[in-house]
Amino acid sequence: MKLNPIGKTDVRVTEVSFGCASIGNLYQAVPETQVQDVIAAAWDAGIRYFDTAPHYGRGLSEQRLGSALSTKPREAFVLSTKVGRVLSPGKPMAQADGFLEPLPNDVRYDYSGDGIEASLETSMERLGTTTIDIAFVHDLGRYTHGAANDAHMEDFLGSGHERLVRLKEKGRIRAFGLGVNENEVCIEVMAQERIDVILLAGRLTLLDRSAEDRLTDMCREQDTSLILGGVFNSGILATGPTQDATYDYAPASPEVRSQVTRLQAAARSLEIPLATAALLFAHQHELAASVLMGTAKASTLKRNLMALKTPPPDGFGEIFRNSKPAHI
Repeated sequence: MKLNPIGKTDVRVTEVSFGCASIGNLYQAVPETQVQDVIAAAWDAGIRYFDTAPHYGRGLSEQRLGSALSTKPREAFVLSTKVGRVLSPGKPMAQADGFLEPLPNDVRYDYSGDGIEASLETSMERLGTTTIDIAFVHDLGRYTHGAANDAHMEDFLGSGHERLVRLKEKGRIRAFGLGVNENEVCIEVMAQERIDVILLAGRLTLLDRSAEDRLTDMCREQDTSLILGGVFNSGILATGPTQDATYDYAPASPEVRSQVTRLQAAARSLEIPLATAALLFAHQHELAASVLMGTAKASTLKRNLMALKTPPPDGFGEIFRNSKPAHI
């Protein structure tokens, strides 16, 4: 599988990566055997970049991923996790933040230097490693925190960013950036500090191309790479404009369903499924260092990987790349 660079660092990631939210029991409990199967399927397909976070099952995803990769040479794969949430021992829970049967950990937000380093240390313990290749600052921004974000941004710009720079200099991490669902916080941070990479979920897709308004230009100017997540916009680009389709983790509005209906018709005119068009759009984007695929099912992963092998039909760029959907 093709390797792409992350910013100006020496980190190289496979063009397709595996996202580990689902193996943290997102929305449903996943048996251990199924976890092992899907990670084995990713490895067998040539994927060598795996992304996780403390948020995913209060550490369960990290623990499971660390166990699954424990037999692989550490230098053979790239590992990213996230900071901003600090876990500590707590009481057992049936669910937390949409994750079923999470580990018994409490959580607090902390984007300061000390909080970031504390988060990384416990993540490395769960993952069974002494280094993290990419550290993403997770969910910084008003999309997640609303008015409370001002204090979190002050913590990050006051000491968090500097600590990440120091950790990179020491070799504890090799690259760092933001892992977010919005463009605005990326623009705000990049106007003040340099970052290597952004894991951007849902804002540079076949349906939502709002990142192209300003963020992509900043990425080009600053040599900041993009990892593209949420390429199905939380469901609707995979299912199509059904009545129960979801966009941005909520029921899709009539306006969104109408736009997806037009995209689906365009895909059919090229004789490819809508989901394939969504995957090809992300995979072919010039700024995409990697396209993140997240699933707990090996069969789904294999199906999506097969879709990515589809040669783009004649007219694909003209229909999809050069024709932006309206803002939603």
